Amino acid sequence: MALLPVADALERLLSAARPVERTETVALHEAAGRVLARDVAARLTQPPFDNSAMDGYAVRHADIAGLGSVLTVAGTSSAGHAFGGTAGPGEAVRIFTGAPLPAFADTVLLQEDAEVLEDGRIRTTFLTPKGRHIRPRGQDFSEGEIVLKAGDVLDAGRLTVAAAMNHPDLTVYARPRVALLATGDELVRPGTPPGESQIVASNTYGVAALAREAGAEVIDLGIVADDREAILAAVREALLRDIDVLVTLGGASVGDFDLVRPVLGEAGMELDFWRIAMRPGKPLMVGRLGDIRVVGLPGNPVSSLVCSLLFLEPLVRRLAHLPARSRLCPAVTAVPLGENDHRQDYVRARVERTASGELSVTPFDRQDSSMMKVFAAAEGLLVRPPGAPAVPAGSPCDVLLLRDPEA
Repeated sequence: MALLPVADALERLLSAARPVERTETVALHEAAGRVLARDVAARLTQPPFDNSAMDGYAVRHADIAGLGSVLTVAGTSSAGHAFGGTAGPGEAVRIFTGAPLPAFADTVLLQEDAEVLEDGRIRTTFLTPKGRHIRPRGQDFSEGEIVLKAGDVLDAGRLTVAAAMNHPDLTVYARPRVALLATGDELVRPGTPPGESQIVASNTYGVAALAREAGAEVIDLGIVADDREAILAAVREALLRDIDVLVTLGGASVGDFDLVRPVLGEAGMELDFWRIAMRPGKPLMVGRLGDIRVVGLPGNPVSSLVCSLLFLEPLVRRLAHLPARSRLCPAVTAVPLGENDHRQDYVRARVERTASGELSVTPFDRQDSSMMKVFAAAEGLLVRPPGAPAVPAGSPCDVLLLRDPEA
């Protein structure tokens, strides 16, 4: 089977992905980052009454038409405590921001535009236009008005307005359920002393973090040995979990102990594609088990993380109704680069922002796909297309950002 170009593989993966239609109702304080499944209408009018936009005095404009007008203060209106009395011509009410506007008033005179006299009266020092500094009832939204739409991602502003519309909870799309299954006789959990010829499993934790950040609910199915029956039993258990994506880690290459692909085939997987023209991550496998998407990640830690960034993250975001996230940015290389072969390279690199604002990329010297320390130190992945020629330092390039670069 010929190696599939990265762009073609991603297009095939996403074109067959259908967003999850399950919904659930969640409390407002748990809804950040979720996607609305229904329109949200206001349950009340905001503001519910005419109110003052500033601290000052509620007045009839006719009483302050002339500079130096003198008025008697008849009472106070503060937030939560409306003025309950009456005020006749030539009288004002002390008012504070957000407080209900008395029925007689049509203007708010700012406190700094009024001189307080010794007898408790005030004298105007500025000609305030009629209607100034008043927030009218319904200025923000009206009862029954649809303010938020299905498909909106709930951020700070949208959660604030949902609360103001008197919604204690919201109906959102369920998170896609992603199950992770690691394979390998050599693997033990972190915190477990590895035996002879064993290593500590690490891939699951980085891949799980990426999936959660992309909007998934993650189910860790643990580690299974390189045994056909054990892998088959774990896969069948996964299919009982009502999952949307099954991610396997390791065992998808062509070695004698790489059993995942044939076992998945035995379980009924329809293979979509396998082996990508990229470095690291060539053994990536994608298929389908009924309605469940299957993503077989390579066993090397860096390969699994790179493949997760390129394929699993966009897949989960598509399933979660979230907009695509672009990590790719234009940059310049800080060092000369050699020519590339037929695979697309993703080179771990330092990324810095220059004084002019452009991104400068310096590849690490060592790029072995088992070296996790280098990946952890990298701000980005320098992308080298297939057949790219050698270029001098300062040449344009693309970088896949892993985190914000330092200035």
